[in-house]
Amino acid sequence: MIVDDHNLVRAGFISLLKNLSGIQVVAEAGEGYEALRLIKEKKPDIVLLDISMPGLNGLEVADRVNKEFPEVRIIFLSMYLNEEYVMQAIRSGAAGYLLKDSKTEELELAVRSVARGETYLSPPVSKQVIEDYINRLDKTRPVKHESGGYERLTPRQIEVVQLITEGCTTKEIAYRLNVSIKTVDAHRTQIMQRLDIHDIAGLVRYAIRMGIVKIG
Repeated sequence: MIVDDHNLVRAGFISLLKNLSGIQVVAEAGEGYEALRLIKEKKPDIVLLDISMPGLNGLEVADRVNKEFPEVRIIFLSMYLNEEYVMQAIRSGAAGYLLKDSKTEELELAVRSVARGETYLSPPVSKQVIEDYINRLDKTRPVKHESGGYERLTPRQIEVVQLITEGCTTKEIAYRLNVSIKTVDAHRTQIMQRLDIHDIAGLVRYAIRMGIVKIG
């Protein structure tokens, strides 16, 4: 299954995969909520998932899939070799991280490797990035990293950040997440404290920098 909010990108991946023996594309989706619905319906073995999408980002999709459909293997698609992306991808339980500018041969290698139960990372994803992530996991005390505390946010808080920066009101966020307005306010307060950000403009800049939301 292919999940990406750009029609041409999805079409390109589908075209490439159709030429590979033993591989069938059973579904495609342009945003996170649709992806979750189709994963439940189609039950794909592997999902190629864009990280940054409107509505529900790929990290949150992966976290839910990992909990609800642990048999589904996820390969993240990204334009960027960003340390924070890679660490969050691994934390979400992803089986692979593939750069979008990879060659066709690498796409096939990634899919077949993950299908065998292995983990695949594009070569530019350096060993140092992985080692740094493992070292952070080994620490028992929460540490505020250079990333600004992103690792300290829960998946639900990341979702709240995304909705806030997309312009949703507290009432709209509560409706979208099926929670109370009081719960949303509590999440907002905790997010501001953990990131040490005290206004919406700062939160928007942070979300754009970290790829939680897209520009354009």
